[in-house]
Amino acid sequence: MKNRVLKSIFRHGFPNTNRNRALTVFSNFFLHIHPVKVRRKAIDFTRTYFLGGLSAATFFILVATGILLMFYYHPTETQAYSDMKDLEFTVTAGVFLRNLHRWSAHMMVALVFLHMVRVFYAGAYRPPREFNWVLGVVLFVLTILLSYTGYLLPWDQLAFWGVTVGTNMAHAMPVIGDDISFLLLGSNQVDANTLVRFYVLHCTVLPAVMLMVIAVHVWRVRKDGGIYIPEDERDLTDLAPGEADDLDPRTGKED
Repeated sequence: MKNRVLKSIFRHGFPNTNRNRALTVFSNFFLHIHPVKVRRKAIDFTRTYFLGGLSAATFFILVATGILLMFYYHPTETQAYSDMKDLEFTVTAGVFLRNLHRWSAHMMVALVFLHMVRVFYAGAYRPPREFNWVLGVVLFVLTILLSYTGYLLPWDQLAFWGVTVGTNMAHAMPVIGDDISFLLLGSNQVDANTLVRFYVLHCTVLPAVMLMVIAVHVWRVRKDGGIYIPEDERDLTDLAPGEADDLDPRTGKED
C-alpha cells in the first residue's frame, strides 16, 4: 500500500540513473505543464462536460473581479457596508461587477462539486490517479473556504449571523473547538478582527494556495495520461506512463 501511494505521487525513481534523470526532466512542472498533443477521444464533450475547465474559468473570473472590487472596499467596521452600498448606487457598473463576482462564486462551488461527482462515478480516481483525486478534494475544500470567507465581507446582517452560526459550529467541536473558533474570529465574537482575518484569507492566502494547487492538478492530469478513459474503450496506446507495467501481458488487464 505504501509503495502504491508513493508511486502515485512520484512517477519516477531517485535520479541516480540516466533513465530516472531523464524522467525527472520530463516530469518538470515548469517545462511540461502544457501537452504537445492530446488524444481526440480524451477531449470529447461527453468525457468531462468541460467541468474542470469551467471551474478554472470561474476562478479566474473571481480573481479579476475581486481585484477590481478591492479598489472600492475597506475591511473596517465603519466602511465595509458603506462601500457595498456605494458599489450598488455610486460606482459605474458597480452592481454588475459585484453580481458577476457573486454569481461566479456560486457557479464555482456547483461546478467543482459536479466535477468531483463525474470523476468519482467514472472511476477516474483509480491508479495512477489517486494523488490527483486527493488534490481535487483539497481544491473542493479551498473552494468552500473561499466562499465562506467572502460571505462576511459585505458586513450586513445576513453575513454577520451566517458567520456567527458557522463559527459556533466550530466552537462545538470537542477538545479543539475553542482554539479553532478563536483562530477564525480573532476574538470571542464576530467583530473587526474577524473581518480583517476573513478579508486577508479571502483575498490573498486562499487564492494563492488555490492557484498553486490548480497548477499542480492540471499538470498531474497531463502526467497521468490525460483524461481517464474506461478500460473497455482503450488500448495500450491510451495508457498513462507506467500503467502498462501493471497489466498482464497475456490478457491486457490488471494483474
